[in-house]
Amino acid sequence: MNRDRRVEDLVRELAPRVLATLVRRYGRFDACEDAVQEALLAAATQWPADGMPGNPHGWLLTVATRRLIEGLRSDQARRRREDAVAALAAPDAFLAPGPGDQDLPQADDTLRLLFLCCHPALSPASQVALTLRAVGGLTTAEIAHAFLVPEATMAQRISRAKGAIKASGTRFELPPQEGRAARLSVVLHVLYLVFNEGYSATSGPHLLRPELSTEAIRLARVLQHALPNDGEVAGLLALMLLTDARRSARNGSDGNLVPLAEQDRARWNRAQIAEGVSLLTNALHRDRLGAYQLQAAIAAVHDEAASTETTDWREILALYELLERLGPSPVVTLNRVVAVAMVRGPQAGLALIATLAADGGLRESHRLEAVRAHLLEMTGDATAALAAYERAATLTTSLPERRYLQKRAARLSDDRG
Repeated sequence: MNRDRRVEDLVRELAPRVLATLVRRYGRFDACEDAVQEALLAAATQWPADGMPGNPHGWLLTVATRRLIEGLRSDQARRRREDAVAALAAPDAFLAPGPGDQDLPQADDTLRLLFLCCHPALSPASQVALTLRAVGGLTTAEIAHAFLVPEATMAQRISRAKGAIKASGTRFELPPQEGRAARLSVVLHVLYLVFNEGYSATSGPHLLRPELSTEAIRLARVLQHALPNDGEVAGLLALMLLTDARRSARNGSDGNLVPLAEQDRARWNRAQIAEGVSLLTNALHRDRLGAYQLQAAIAAVHDEAASTETTDWREILALYELLERLGPSPVVTLNRVVAVAMVRGPQAGLALIATLAADGGLRESHRLEAVRAHLLEMTGDATAALAAYERAATLTTSLPERRYLQKRAARLSDDRG
């Protein structure tokens, strides 16, 4: 790894800690975030040329604090300038842990920052963007590129999110005990969304965006370290590790999608699988069962099987049925369809798809049509399967998935010809 890359990785790791410290001391999330970005830019410019400082965290904190104070002192309105400097000079509510922190001594600033970025006043899209910017250390340009929107659009989204947090008057603290479970579920969902977008990009030319899935895993580790006894936190981290373990085998040398059944399992990351299974096992023995633990258990059954044929599909079906009772959704039902087909035959799966399509939740989903096509192909109905593959290809916005579906359709067309 070259020096520039080491600097980039280090500042990305330190950025949320520095930001969290500033917000805890001074409040003013938006001003603190701007000051940290200026400090990161200075580090990226100076460290490769002058060498790494002995205390990189202290260097960044000092520079960011200086930039914050300079920015406040340059306000045009004299009254605003004097009020801001006075606020910096005196202790305020942000200096001490709030009442929500008292019963969680292991909580650190990064955890508080995660909860702040997932404030209920923000939309899910804004929660994701602000988390990646403030906690993940990604630049606005990187986040915009990941979600295929103009940088100006993403900058406005992040700016509005910071404004909403400021307007809410939220203190830099963990939510009170009675509201913490609900907020934690939002944090977990945001990390889940980030990971999924990295592992299976919803649109664009690339199948994978590893910078997002890797960052989601890093943040899940931070969360699990702070909340080691929470089963769903451990379940989410286990799910990410067990899923990400298959990443290198998920696309071919040409960048095209390789489905699970056709992947070279020798390329799967066995160390990640072992870690994920260990996390899951401990969580299942310690805490009440949750949706992320169930999804991790399903991933573990896949990862531990030598092949698709030797996969314990009955266990997977039982886990999906339990997951559907715990948190019903059209996506969970669609995933259960595949397990039903593997256990009871493709016709049983197709009957369930007909019910799912009638509900309308996934009527225009390329995934529903892709599963339908696969099951029709299993029954030997090449004509209907071809039509379903072609329809699925028109519905997806992911170019690698579209190429894969078109390839399946072309193969059926050639066989018929």
